Amino acid sequence: MPKRKPDPYLIDDENPEWTEEDFKRARPAREVMGDQWIKDMQKLGEKRRKELSAQGRKPLGRPPVEKPKVSLSLRLDADVVAGVRASGPGYNGRIEKLLRAALARGRL
Repeated sequence: MPKRKPDPYLIDDENPEWTEEDFKRARPAREVMGDQWIKDMQKLGEKRRKELSAQGRKPLGRPPVEKPKVSLSLRLDADVVAGVRASGPGYNGRIEKLLRAALARGRL
């Protein structure tokens, strides 16, 4: 079987694959950048997590998560989806509140 040509979109001349010599020369970020850089990156991560939580999303992978979210796929009529999306950002949270209220009233 003839050898296939590599996909040109997967070749990055500015960022070539590491060689064994590259791996031998590599050093941990803390050693190269210093402790202050690590602290700055941690602060940046905390800031980003706060931004995400302000948008109504739970940050992923950080305990404690009170109630982990579950991804659910369901099919709805196009006009229902369009109406919900037209209600603006944060519609997932509003739908969750409606469902929670219906459950509390025993309507589901």
